[in-house]
Amino acid sequence: MQGDDLDQWLAAGAGEASPCDRRIETPISKVYLYPDRALKRKKPVDFGFLDFTTLAKRLWAGQQELRLNRITAPDVYRALHAVVPGPFGFRLGPADAPDAVDYVLEMRRFDETAVLSECPDRVDGDLAEAIGREIARVHGAAAPGKAGGGADGLDYVLKSNASHLRQLAPVLGEAAVERVIATTEAAFAGQRTRLDRRLARGLVRECHGDLHLGNILLEDGRAVLFDRIEFNVRLIEIDVLYDLAFTLMDLVFRGRPGPANRALNGWLDAAARTLPVDELYDGLAALPLFLSVRAAVRCHVCGHNGQPDAARAYLAAAEAHLCTVPPRLIAIGGLSGSGKSTLARALAPGLGAPPGAVVLRSDEVRKRLFCRAPTEPLPPEAYAPEADSRLHAALFDGAARLLAAGTSVILDATFRDPTRRAEALDLHPDAVGVWLDASDTVLRARVAARRNDASDADLAVLERQLAHRPTVTDWRQVDAAAPLDAQCAAVLAD
Repeated sequence: MQGDDLDQWLAAGAGEASPCDRRIETPISKVYLYPDRALKRKKPVDFGFLDFTTLAKRLWAGQQELRLNRITAPDVYRALHAVVPGPFGFRLGPADAPDAVDYVLEMRRFDETAVLSECPDRVDGDLAEAIGREIARVHGAAAPGKAGGGADGLDYVLKSNASHLRQLAPVLGEAAVERVIATTEAAFAGQRTRLDRRLARGLVRECHGDLHLGNILLEDGRAVLFDRIEFNVRLIEIDVLYDLAFTLMDLVFRGRPGPANRALNGWLDAAARTLPVDELYDGLAALPLFLSVRAAVRCHVCGHNGQPDAARAYLAAAEAHLCTVPPRLIAIGGLSGSGKSTLARALAPGLGAPPGAVVLRSDEVRKRLFCRAPTEPLPPEAYAPEADSRLHAALFDGAARLLAAGTSVILDATFRDPTRRAEALDLHPDAVGVWLDASDTVLRARVAARRNDASDADLAVLERQLAHRPTVTDWRQVDAAAPLDAQCAAVLAD
């Protein structure tokens, strides 16, 4: 009876004047929504992967949830309260109250329509890149872990997925379920050594754990990551790429391949400032597996929630992510202002397996080599011949690693030197070199209009380039002043 009384008290306003105007119930919690706040109460349930059956366990889980979510959404998560006996049945007290009968987590109420699962079309390229960089920031600052990392950690998830999918076989189709399980196991066998190496090198961190679009909020033009997993350390301490994969998979699934690609590239550039870049690039060999596993998770969640069509669609996505797509290499050169980065971003989502190609932009890589933020200007010595050699070595080594991992690559640099152009094409037997060119007037106008960009090239730099404008005949010529669709078609023409 106490549970019913507590439910009624929370619905009536939890001791305040305004009653609850809406309740949200999930298998593990109840959320009571009031005009200016929300209270979340955990159910006393045990599903194996979580156990909230005692007061002590619910207290621990509430403390974990508050701690983790205040890292990424401090303005949303306010406090953990004990529910204690009071003159009107109950009242809210401090979390360490000895007479607690239960616990509730207080949150600020936010606009539910601003959660990205409700508005995926609002995720444009710039926002997607910002999301990727924010996720990388959280990963870089997180404590190293091991509970859910390495081969054993992913095997734990695969076994859980297989069990759930087989339970849903009457809805999903037994043949399709067994095919996905078998293909996943084969892909996993090929990645076991890599996963363990990533664990040893610190790529397993205390992560969000559940980063689909339903747990990303858009407020004031900024992405807020909320509702982190708190109840199982094996689902929290995971590979950082596996954490990111949920966001990428969800964007691709919702028909947003361009933003998915920008999120991946933003994450890689930001993550490479705190994590070993060789492992970041090599590790992309595991991304198709991670994307597939995340799709399988959504499949059984939707299946158990009575959404059979969505479950079948996610199962098909899980299978599709495991299809091998040969990597490609495109190198894009041209003077400053020719639109190399714009063209690269337009081509990248459709190049290779989803979410597409990694864009190695010389301006961003140079900033990383000098430990500068993407838009922070570099000193003149960063553009000296020795620094330029170091930059191209990093570009070409990165491209080689990515191609070996099965990831398509777009190299974005001026490539005015014919030796550099030859070196770029030597990286892949079917590499395509593209030279973008436009009139001096167009180039000057574009450089003058730049704002908040990774390129340091100004009009003075462009004038020096124009004074020694190269004649490029060994790469495919593309009109940089043509519409972007026409440029893409010219690059991809057989």
